[in-house]
Amino acid sequence: MRPALEVADIFRDHGPAWRRAHAGHVSRDQLKVMSAIERCRTAALGGHVARCADCTYTTIAYNSCRNRHCPKCQGATAKQWLADREAELLPVPYYHVVFTLPAVIADIAYQNKAVVYDLLFKVSAETMLTIAADPKHLGARIGITSVLHTWGSAMTHHPHMHMIVPGGGISLDGSKWVSCRPGFFLPVRVLSRLFRRLFLEKLVAARQAGRLSFFGDNVHLADAQSFTAFLAPLRKAEWVVYAKRPFGGPEAVLAYLSRYTHRVAIANSRLIAVDEKGVTFKWKDYRIEGHNRHKRMTLATDEFIRRFLIHVLPKGLHRIRHYGLFAKSACADNIARARELLAVAKPEAQPTAAADPSKPTCPCCGGHMIIIEVFARGATPRHRPTAPTSVIRIDTS
Repeated sequence: MRPALEVADIFRDHGPAWRRAHAGHVSRDQLKVMSAIERCRTAALGGHVARCADCTYTTIAYNSCRNRHCPKCQGATAKQWLADREAELLPVPYYHVVFTLPAVIADIAYQNKAVVYDLLFKVSAETMLTIAADPKHLGARIGITSVLHTWGSAMTHHPHMHMIVPGGGISLDGSKWVSCRPGFFLPVRVLSRLFRRLFLEKLVAARQAGRLSFFGDNVHLADAQSFTAFLAPLRKAEWVVYAKRPFGGPEAVLAYLSRYTHRVAIANSRLIAVDEKGVTFKWKDYRIEGHNRHKRMTLATDEFIRRFLIHVLPKGLHRIRHYGLFAKSACADNIARARELLAVAKPEAQPTAAADPSKPTCPCCGGHMIIIEVFARGATPRHRPTAPTSVIRIDTS
């Protein structure tokens, strides 16, 4: 069922005025995202007309935009991605590790998304792989699935890396599976110190190579001495690395992954209302424990749109990556070897009962819906729905 309020509604009603007010200060990628979301599952993208073979109930299904920033287009993609990952799960405890950039580095990241987000991926993975390979800690090669998030619950810019990691790995000589201690994976303080050192080293190298740009309040950081002075306090500050306790099992890992892998800055389900005061939505204040962390926030509509768009990723930047044993070049062989060392068989593929979204069942009688017309972008379908209320928007991607 369509939510009462969607990001698309806000963009359609307020987007044109917002674009005029901010002309010259909005990137092409951000404009493309706005356009895609506004047009998603509307006649602007075309679609098809389906009729029930039994009761002749007729409905219109509009095409989706398939943009990775669209709140409506992530469901089908996430389901397929999770189905692919299910075959890779190992029968061991899994841990959730989070690496967070300090706020002042996040400011630099916003002006250099492609470079700094890529560093966050690579340095957090290198940190985990290095400490895990150290015989003082685990002495094994581990597998990592990394997912980049750039937002906090209030849609502020808060880049951090979520990692899902099996609680163990293949020994360095490849002869056995090495399990971590029960309830403990790797020491977060050691991870934090190495992450801090490696990240700052690579950030300095990126500036020296001319790969960083600085604007506004950060323009002075283009000077080498100013940049060095800026980083000095960060070399002593604590960098946040957080490791959560193990999941309940492989099924729990998949359920958890589904909440993280294909998220966007805000889900339509969190939107409450839009009026003259602005946009009201649900958010979590993670500084508070318990039920009181669930709150409501109202932002001016212009500010809501701005916050949503600051999380548009650069073209070509993948927000899900795999490292170590899960690196795609050798993932299948590594997982097969891990299963051999764990003495477990490869799980048999389970047939999926998911319905084909292009062939929905009739909501009136449960009969098969047959496509009787396909219409192009911007065209009006010849056939009409059986009643005005029967026009539904379903994902045809």
